[in-house]
Amino acid sequence: MRVATDAADAETLLAAVPANQRVAVVDARFVGHVHALRLGLTDPRFDAAAIPGAVTARPAARPALTRALRTASDDASNGSVVVGILAERIAEVLDTDLHRPELGELVAEVPRDPQARNEARQAVSVVDDEAIRLRTAVKSRDGFFTTYCISPYSRYLARWCARRGFTPNQVTTASLITALIAAGCAATGTRAGYVAAGLLLLFSFVLDCTDGQLARYSLQYSTLGAWLDATFDRAKEYAYYAGLALGAARGGDDVWALALGAMVLQTCRHVVDFSFNEANHDATANTSPTAALSGRLDSVGWTVWLRRMIVLPIGERWAMIAVLTAVTTPRITFYVLLIGCAFAATYTTAGRVLRSLTRKAQRTDRAAQALADLTDSGPLAEFLARLTRGVRLSGPAAVALVAGALVVGASWLSPYGSWWPALGAGVYVLLSPVALQRPLKGALDWLVPPFYRAAEYGTVLVLAAKADVNGALPAAFGLVAAVAYHHYDTVYRIRGNAGAPPHWLVRAIGGHEGRTLLVTVLAALLTATDFKVALTALAVAVALVVLVESIRFWVTAHKLGAPAVHDEGEPA
Repeated sequence: MRVATDAADAETLLAAVPANQRVAVVDARFVGHVHALRLGLTDPRFDAAAIPGAVTARPAARPALTRALRTASDDASNGSVVVGILAERIAEVLDTDLHRPELGELVAEVPRDPQARNEARQAVSVVDDEAIRLRTAVKSRDGFFTTYCISPYSRYLARWCARRGFTPNQVTTASLITALIAAGCAATGTRAGYVAAGLLLLFSFVLDCTDGQLARYSLQYSTLGAWLDATFDRAKEYAYYAGLALGAARGGDDVWALALGAMVLQTCRHVVDFSFNEANHDATANTSPTAALSGRLDSVGWTVWLRRMIVLPIGERWAMIAVLTAVTTPRITFYVLLIGCAFAATYTTAGRVLRSLTRKAQRTDRAAQALADLTDSGPLAEFLARLTRGVRLSGPAAVALVAGALVVGASWLSPYGSWWPALGAGVYVLLSPVALQRPLKGALDWLVPPFYRAAEYGTVLVLAAKADVNGALPAAFGLVAAVAYHHYDTVYRIRGNAGAPPHWLVRAIGGHEGRTLLVTVLAALLTATDFKVALTALAVAVALVVLVESIRFWVTAHKLGAPAVHDEGEPA
């Protein structure tokens, strides 16, 4: 801490601080809560921020802060700045994006006389900033189960972790380890193992809530942390599915098809959420009667909670899985999960289709690019797009739906070893350029990525089931998990404004159309046993490529000081 006598002195002191460090200018007369200063001066998500009497700048905004100080110094020399409000003047003239946190009941003032100072101090004394800090550590919008069954005590666990120096990433890792142990308990196939698995899964979810609350409580946001939180959520849930399938197999019940079906359905639900949100979050004229009706329903409290529960968010879903694991069988657990997720997917997708058809939104180029990236088109689609340049197929979503239905239907209706699935995949490949022929700005174009996801994952599931050989479905589970990781990674990069994965990676793993064609050809050429081996090898190859590149990217982004972000969890 350094004391500056005026703006010129502050500029001199600022120049002496290394350029890679964050700095703050705080008025010596500031009166307010510590948490107000914390919110204004320590949030790593913003390059520049200010509250009354204080302004801060990260390295990227340091030049703007220097210019603002120089302007304030010139004003002072002209007698146009009142002593004691220098920080406010700096904030006014700062020529960069400036974040001003919502303080609510928190006090942050620069009193101009003794009476105002006494009044400010009294205002500080009557407000418990620690209580506010705890309350705001909890997400403002969450599911019923999380809000009423987890957050009332997990926030105190978050504070306990903060006071002992634990980081959100450490809590996130602990949540992952707990969930993996839960999956291992489920894999034992015993009633005691299932009970322990259910309890551990619930505790893993408590830790999953705690890491985000710890990040908000201590303002420890980071790019790496957001990626770990989002990625580990998917890894935990799908690893638990595998554990249930292994446990059922020990008892003589093969539920691998149900486990893979649950993963496919849940992943496709997420892709619907991601695609819809990316297509509309920056659209103009983005209103509709359906959205207006939803807004009116929000004024009726019980309907808000009912609609949040219907979509089966992660809290309700994991609670249901945990209870069913403890008291029933893996088969019943998967049946209920599939029915619940199918209903939730139908409800949310139907609502979004209605919104899209009734609104006259004008989507941006950024949104169209995001949808194209989420489509995950590979070299075959790109080559065909160049050959068919000038050809325009209307209704990309309808084309993607028909193409996907052809390949999945051919796989379902044909015996294993038939060439019909490969023929269907050939048509699928020929129609795949539809996502690249024009920007995806149509009302329903956001459905293109989920249709392609359902087609690719569904084809792998059906062909593995048709192979009817021990180990084929677990191998297919591994392949879909590896590809799904790549698709989730694409989403998290786009969310973090880092762009899509490098083009060479998408080409190296074939794109959705190349992988679908390859799997159908392998099923036609190989025996069931060899097909299982091929699926396993393909799963390992895809996993190695996408994991190595993804980990390298996120660790590098963290080391280079990429803008911190905070993931608020899955949207459904």
